[in-house]
Amino acid sequence: MNSYTPKKIFLAHNIYLILAALFITSLVVSNLIFQKFFIWDFFGLYTFEISVGILPYPITFLITDLISEIYGKRKANQVVTTGIFASLFSLLIIYAADYVPATSWSPIGNPLFSRVFGATAIAVGASMAAYLLAQYIDIQIFHFWKKLTIGKHLWLRNNFSTFLSQFVDTFAVLFLLCTFNKIDWQLFGGLLLSGFLFKVLIAACDTPFLYLGVYYMRKKFDLKPNDELNLENVTYEESI
Repeated sequence: MNSYTPKKIFLAHNIYLILAALFITSLVVSNLIFQKFFIWDFFGLYTFEISVGILPYPITFLITDLISEIYGKRKANQVVTTGIFASLFSLLIIYAADYVPATSWSPIGNPLFSRVFGATAIAVGASMAAYLLAQYIDIQIFHFWKKLTIGKHLWLRNNFSTFLSQFVDTFAVLFLLCTFNKIDWQLFGGLLLSGFLFKVLIAACDTPFLYLGVYYMRKKFDLKPNDELNLENVTYEESI
């Protein structure tokens, strides 16, 4: 294991915290905005009909892949678990905000607020169940391919792990939302295909960003292709 100066250890911790913050923000926001759907014509090849909640969600898989590659499986699982608590806490805040009565002059009244955020409990529950399953699948498959390729072919483990986990996530969320009558079952097939294809497209597009992040981290901390930063067991050098 490499030895690091306190300055580099501080930097490694800060980068991890920033990645975790981006991950949690993307997850929580995706649960809050999911009720708006939009249409996107992809160069005439396919017309997507998807929730705006899907927009920040692929970021979470990019971040967990980056953390998995640099900090290891344990740290990736840690940020996933933290995201669950963040989602639950945001749900409590929404419940409290929905419970207290609006004033007569409030720009947003009780009915509108409840209409927008009323389904959040179902959304958070469905999203958390699907997200928990999908993220752990993503991390497991990512490390399976990393071990199999001896740290080579980053693009392969990034995309193979994300493709399967995104299908699991999309299927599980839609299945639960349809089961609880938040979405009509007739829309299930179309939304599943649109959601999965959109996530696959984004996953393919985020590969260069993953390479860029991994390149920066490996260069900054002198990591070889199969090395990981173990922040629990680093040895300190005296700063000069």
